[in-house]
Amino acid sequence: MTETLTIARVGGQGDGIAETAAGPVFAPLTLPGETVRGVVREGRLEEVEIVAPSPDRIAPVSPQYGDCGGCSLQHWAAEPYLDWKREQVRLALARERIEIAVEPTVAIAPGTRRRLALHARRGPDGQAILGFKARKSWRLVEIAACPVADPRLVAALPALARVADAFLEHPKSAPTLHVTLTLDGLDVDVTGVERRSGGLSRDAQMRAIAASNAADLARLSLAGETLVMARQPHVQFGPATVPVPAGGFLQAAPPAEVAMVERAVAAVKGAKKIADLFCGAGTFTFPLAKVAPVLAADGSAPGIAALKAGFKTAKGIKPIEAQARDLFRRPMAPYDLRGCDAIVLDPPRAGALEQTQQIAQTRAATVVYVSCNPVTFARDARVLIDAGFRLETVTPVDQFLWSAHVELVAVFRR
Repeated sequence: MTETLTIARVGGQGDGIAETAAGPVFAPLTLPGETVRGVVREGRLEEVEIVAPSPDRIAPVSPQYGDCGGCSLQHWAAEPYLDWKREQVRLALARERIEIAVEPTVAIAPGTRRRLALHARRGPDGQAILGFKARKSWRLVEIAACPVADPRLVAALPALARVADAFLEHPKSAPTLHVTLTLDGLDVDVTGVERRSGGLSRDAQMRAIAASNAADLARLSLAGETLVMARQPHVQFGPATVPVPAGGFLQAAPPAEVAMVERAVAAVKGAKKIADLFCGAGTFTFPLAKVAPVLAADGSAPGIAALKAGFKTAKGIKPIEAQARDLFRRPMAPYDLRGCDAIVLDPPRAGALEQTQQIAQTRAATVVYVSCNPVTFARDARVLIDAGFRLETVTPVDQFLWSAHVELVAVFRR
């Protein structure tokens, strides 16, 4: 049965929400104030028709818009869209009884994403195709353009499809190409290849290597194990040129990284010693080391090795002590952090509850928390506030353009 509804707001996952007598109904690709029509199934509006559009609705720029699951908010004008991200941070904090004036969201331009996770499948003609998953589906949407991605990644799509072909050897393989643009070209790590049957055959490996060479990839790896490397991929972190570990983590968009690093460095000015926890390969470490000596720690041994290699290239920085340490199982205790009057942490989406509880017991005067999940950030922020810290600023950063994903940088002071 077709129903006509009015969208009240946009929820945390980016879907419009209509309030009905039977409960909330989620309507994808809709905006507050819009009148929409469709069929309600299990709390979701399907076959959505926009009856009366919002004045904030704009024309999407992606040819895959509406089918591709990557951009759920591309139809929203910039100002209300950025305000919505800011509001998601405020709501997460409010649930932990934390009231603060959240800063305006830092906007990031299209065409700046330096890494993509591209799924590979066989097309109808048997050729490998690359794309993103459709909304709420395992179906693959082939892409020929992507407005959020760096144009150099888009230009490489045909060559990357030829690389992907070799990894579709087994019918149960569902490979994903994690493609990163580095100073030395494209770095590609492939996951999702069937292993129970013996993994990638030697013949398929040779075909993958040949395709990688033809595409002039800097490196091709399989689940972090290098298959072929024409050039060691590097990135620039402040004054350091750092080798990227195969399959290693990097911030998705360099302009977002710059915005977050600038705020972290400004917050720790005057510190005598800084701890950088969940440091990866040194995104924040090297810029921080221009201020004071840094104690850096991360659970990734390859990331710490890359950081140490990058240190040898950096000039004009203070000493860096780097440790490979699982900060979930063995968080840095106050004794480990002695002398650190400023602490920067950038944990994964799960947050850093155990580590935050230890930080709360230190004598650090400043904590900078970089988060990719406002909900776990708010939980951890409550721990610091209860221990006597004051939340000074919270700045959302729109690193993942047109998605519901929100990053932020927060500064706490004693």
